[in-house]
Amino acid sequence: MDNIDKNIEQEQEIDLIELVKKIWSQRRLILKVCGIAVIVALVVAFSMPKEYTTTVILAPVLNSARGGSMGQLAALAGINLQPQDMQDLSTNVYPNIINSTPFLMGLFNVQVKDLPNQIDTSLYTYLDEHQKGTWWSYIFSAPFKLLGLFSSKKESTGNTENSGITVISKRQADILKNLGNRISVSIDKKTGIITLSSTMQSSEISALIADTVTSYMQNYIISYRTKKACTDLDFSEALYQEAKEKYYKAQQAYAAYTDENIGIISARYRTTQERLQNEMNLSFGIYNQMAQQLQLAKVKVQDTTPVYTVVQPAVIPLRASSPRKMLILIGFVFLGFVGACGWILFKDSIKKD
Repeated sequence: MDNIDKNIEQEQEIDLIELVKKIWSQRRLILKVCGIAVIVALVVAFSMPKEYTTTVILAPVLNSARGGSMGQLAALAGINLQPQDMQDLSTNVYPNIINSTPFLMGLFNVQVKDLPNQIDTSLYTYLDEHQKGTWWSYIFSAPFKLLGLFSSKKESTGNTENSGITVISKRQADILKNLGNRISVSIDKKTGIITLSSTMQSSEISALIADTVTSYMQNYIISYRTKKACTDLDFSEALYQEAKEKYYKAQQAYAAYTDENIGIISARYRTTQERLQNEMNLSFGIYNQMAQQLQLAKVKVQDTTPVYTVVQPAVIPLRASSPRKMLILIGFVFLGFVGACGWILFKDSIKKD
């Protein structure tokens, strides 16, 4: 058995040596293929338009007021400011917010400027008319454009015919998809750090869109988180105004009745006076309670408003993030080398088949 195993190992070593010799004998072919791969890689790399990526990093500021004096003050009035009472928005939803149709369409009218290329227009027009492409993309898209010319279908104008239903054209849908691919957001679940990035063919526009999307997202999250608290504040303010009016009316009625019956000693007078006084005191108690509720509702709005610290602001990138010419070159050369070696080793069996 030992002799058989040794023979197998010797045969494997001989086979490997023969394969290496076979590849080495065709080294000129491999060099030619790798040289062609280098040329193709350079053509591909320099044909692709440059893309610039801007990254913004946000850190949420934890609000400790819920467990402090504000929480104790609210507890006295029967209002709970604990986190479980809050209408929270999971950070996992942030990417869905960024890529939602209403959010992306809200960016269409943002004015963008690219001074080197003399571009001053809206983001929609920039993505529609000022995007560079590769030469092969124009070749592959030419047949579809010809089919579109002969198509009898009319594109939707993008108007809203029914309430709550947004109608968009095919061109708008393509631009929405393109814009959604250029904007991304990621959340670190351990630290809560939010990383937002924007990729554009212009470094200035990339930084502008990253900053704009950051502001839009912050406003959206603040609006969502404080929606219930603001509704409660409006309701408390309405109750406060109503209680205030009733108290003032009861106070005026008591004062007018007292002035009209000065010097009168009568059981009927005292009974009416006590009733008006009790109504005034009751109205004042409700008015005082509503005033406290109003102040606490304002505290709750402030307490539920999230605050974010910009760790890394939007800065105009100096270098393009893509295409990565070195990676493209290495990839093409590797594929050329593997393809040439495969052809050398298996060309005989391929020809026989």
